[in-house]
Parts: sequence; structure tokens; C-alpha cells
Amino acid sequence: MTIVENLLELVGTPRDGALLRFSLGNEFLKAGEAAQAAVHLRAAVEKDPKYSAAWKLLGRALAEAGRAAEALAAYREGIAVAEARGDLQAAKEMKVFVRRLERTAAGDNVIWGRPGS
Repeated sequence: MTIVENLLELVGTPRDGALLRFSLGNEFLKAGEAAQAAVHLRAAVEKDPKYSAAWKLLGRALAEAGRAAEALAAYREGIAVAEARGDLQAAKEMKVFVRRLERTAAGDNVIWGRPGS
């Protein structure tokens, strides 16, 4: 069984929590399945709205899935959560990603440091 298969077996069980969904989202993102990653990362922040790392990864998954407006909204929510928790590094990183997405929306096609992405 793959890691994803093992994790998916836990969905809907008492162990189905924010960390499980974050882990699933991360694995799907690594596999290039950004839309599926976003589903699990959205579930992670629904289960724990103060999980700043999940907000950051949700923004990335949405951006990679071509859903820039949703990615911006996720990052902005994540920034607010991170700042409220004192997680300043996560807030700083998400602010950088917001600026990149805003530049892309303005016609500059550089996201995640890869030209033409």
C-alpha cells in the first residue's frame, strides 16, 4: 500500500483530523494532484481553523490548481491566523506568495520561482 492509500483508510474514522487531512493534502500535492490536495487541505482548515501550515499549503494547492482567487483568499485567511498565533514566519511566507499571485494576475507569469508557471 502507498502512503496515500494508508492515509485514505483513516478518513472517516476517529483518527480523521486536521493532521491526517494535512498529510493527505501534502502527499497529493507532491504527486502533482493539486485539486485533490486542495480538497483535503480545505478539510484540514475546517477541522482546525488555526492550523497556519494547512492554510499555507491550501493556498499553494489552489494556486497550482489554477484557482488564483481562491488561493489569495486562503493565503489572506492564513496570514490572519498565523499573525494571531504569533507564527510570523508562516505569515511572512504567505505574504510573499500573495505578492507573487497578485503580480501574476497583473500579467507577470512568475509563480513559485518557475518562469511561465
